[in-house]
Amino acid sequence: MKKINDVLVEDTYCEAFDGLYTRLMVTAIDEKRLHQASQDSTALPCTVFNESEGGIEKYLNNKETVDGREGSIIQIWVNKTAGKPKLEHEMAKRVRQGILVVPGTRVYNHSNSEQKIDTMEKIGHCGDGYEWIEERNGREMINIPIMMGDFQIEKKIGYDTGVMGGNIWYYCDSTETAIKAGDAAIKAIKEIEGAVTPFKICSAGSKVETNYPEIGPTTNHPYCPTLKDKIKQSKVPNKTKSIPEIVINGINQKTVKKAMKKTIETVTQYDGVQRISAGNFGGELGKHKIYLHDII
Repeated sequence: MKKINDVLVEDTYCEAFDGLYTRLMVTAIDEKRLHQASQDSTALPCTVFNESEGGIEKYLNNKETVDGREGSIIQIWVNKTAGKPKLEHEMAKRVRQGILVVPGTRVYNHSNSEQKIDTMEKIGHCGDGYEWIEERNGREMINIPIMMGDFQIEKKIGYDTGVMGGNIWYYCDSTETAIKAGDAAIKAIKEIEGAVTPFKICSAGSKVETNYPEIGPTTNHPYCPTLKDKIKQSKVPNKTKSIPEIVINGINQKTVKKAMKKTIETVTQYDGVQRISAGNFGGELGKHKIYLHDII
């Protein structure tokens, strides 16, 4: 086994899989509305329920956006097997309910992909036939009349294949340590272009097998600290009180690996972080096996 900052890194791998993603630039009339739209539209990661995952890649200043306002880059993801129609459906839901309803917001394409989604059918027609198309800031925009002016979205949004589900587990001596180290890692990952963390610090890693399939994945009980003295199959070390997971999606495997490495380097700087590991499903879920010892 290897060590980083004197913290043990297990000889294991995370199991990631292919996903389809869109990369959107969101702008707004002020910082409060920008944060609301960015956070609301990317909330509730739920690909395990055959829906979608979202994440905020980074925030932009007014010199970095198409229209000279403050903005953000967000990503919306679905499992690749679900295909373009599913991505179009899920992206449209998140834009309609998380961005369009926030005053003064706009959405632009932020992908160089040749593959495109036409936003007229599932978003533009929110104008109920009163919507129109015009060029603004060099982009073909749909203008949707709403009760506070209009909502603008670029007509063609690019999409591409990326890698979902890269992850790092870090064993901690307390919840306080877990949160402090995890917050620092999330902040550090924002420096990596193309990476998002849909769950931020995730407190509930799951497993494939379950006693209740009707509700989807259930708790990964061997790694629950509160079950340590209650079950024979516990894998929680004696002094470990918290095992968070940071899940990473990225535009390619290189980006995911870079973000995983940054996570390890960041969390291991904190006293109370005891061990680094990763979650996998025995090769049953994804085709990408990213070995921790290969990235550190």
